[in-house]
Amino acid sequence: MLAHGVSASGPMDNGAFRRAGDWLGGAGSTGLEFTQAGLAFRVEQGPLAIAGDGGDFSIRINGTTKRWPLRVVLKTSDIVDITPGPAGNYGYLRFDREVDVPMVMGSRATNSIAGLGGLEGRPLAANGRLSFGPQVPRTLSAHPSAKAHVQDEPLRVIWGLHADRFPQSVRESFISGTLKVSANLDRMGIRLEDPTAIFAASRALSLVSDAIVPGDIQILGEGTPIILMRDHQPTGGYPRIATVITADLDRLAQMRPGSVLRFVPVTVAHAQTLSGGKG
Repeated sequence: MLAHGVSASGPMDNGAFRRAGDWLGGAGSTGLEFTQAGLAFRVEQGPLAIAGDGGDFSIRINGTTKRWPLRVVLKTSDIVDITPGPAGNYGYLRFDREVDVPMVMGSRATNSIAGLGGLEGRPLAANGRLSFGPQVPRTLSAHPSAKAHVQDEPLRVIWGLHADRFPQSVRESFISGTLKVSANLDRMGIRLEDPTAIFAASRALSLVSDAIVPGDIQILGEGTPIILMRDHQPTGGYPRIATVITADLDRLAQMRPGSVLRFVPVTVAHAQTLSGGKG
């Protein structure tokens, strides 16, 4: 729907979302995404099979700590409490039933920036209630794919449409320099700290707004880099020096504030081989 001004939205960490569904061997297409704020809920009517994956989180069921990631069948009145652990920003719960929310533009995902989809287009609120549909038939054995280890490796990028608007010295500093994830991050984008002022001297460029995609690295007028994420705005008028490839977006999404980012350029063809033909 990007052509109609609506970004794709969906899980910030697609791999973790898929793994949680694999644990169940048959899950609804929906799930819950939660952040370092955690998540707590009570089951009003069971049984309800759930599976969780994503960053490192701590989960307690009726006060008893369980290993994360996990798969478990919850009973009526079970209380689940999830709190952040040592790493990662996003976690996921999948269910053996479909979450009962309406389809909007062919999806049940929530775009909280635009106020579309999910539960009234907004994050869940305290004392809110979710309903579920019938149990989903099991189609696969519960064998999740291996969790990708967060490694201290550069994020792979392809040079952006406006890379040649930046001097060669700036492009070289972008690859060899230091950028950090700031505390200013959300589903729309990740603002970066530029301690060595790589883009401080870059003049503001006046560009015609055009379509943007997740992973685009925009340089704002005052030189601040921002990496656009799943709920990005549909168009942008700031220069984009590069784009983080699809295969590395999950790892980027889980990097906490203070994480040091390094980039390495790859070709479009190589990026497509890593993401099943997608850019």
